[in-house]
Amino acid sequence: MKQTKAHIIQEYGPFHGAPIIHGVDYDGRHLWLATGDALQALDLADGEIAHTLKVAADAGTAFDGTHLYQIAEKQIQKIDPKTGEILATLPAPGNGEDSGMAWAEGSLWIGQYRNKKIHQVDADTGAILRTLHSDRFVTGVTWLNDQLWHGTWEGETSDLRHIDPDTGEVLESIGMPEGAGVSGLTNDGNGVFYCGGGPSGKVRAVARR
Repeated sequence: MKQTKAHIIQEYGPFHGAPIIHGVDYDGRHLWLATGDALQALDLADGEIAHTLKVAADAGTAFDGTHLYQIAEKQIQKIDPKTGEILATLPAPGNGEDSGMAWAEGSLWIGQYRNKKIHQVDADTGAILRTLHSDRFVTGVTWLNDQLWHGTWEGETSDLRHIDPDTGEVLESIGMPEGAGVSGLTNDGNGVFYCGGGPSGKVRAVARR
């Protein structure tokens, strides 16, 4: 397994009305932040909140190119990002114990924090298609091109892990600085990861060293 250290290239926040960052996802321009009772769209160009949707948002966030998906307690909400309208709901696999979420090719990949799992879920039906196991608590989940990554957070230690999507084997680990916890996780498609910082209220842009 390849092991490197994270290089934090920028920090954003904390933001007004957002004491904790849960899920994060990137739509090509905005970084969507799940902040408990709202989804906030962060404009990375100026570091300001450009748009707020008043929806329950207490865990992972995903974007499929058109719609947002947001975990709220025991459900996954499919949301119109322009209006905040909830178009559909699906059962969340963790029944209220879910963490991060990512979308890829018709599936949602959903972490379960204390159960140390990632489920591949059918984005139309909510059916569990596959389950991967980890040896650490699973937080954010993201796909970087054809690579599946997830965050971990135990105590003061967090890392970003590239795993085999068929077996769950850890292929690469990027260690975060002590105290820089990872709640949500996404990327910009060019190798920069964006990590929600949980109760710090911050988002950290991370590159490999």
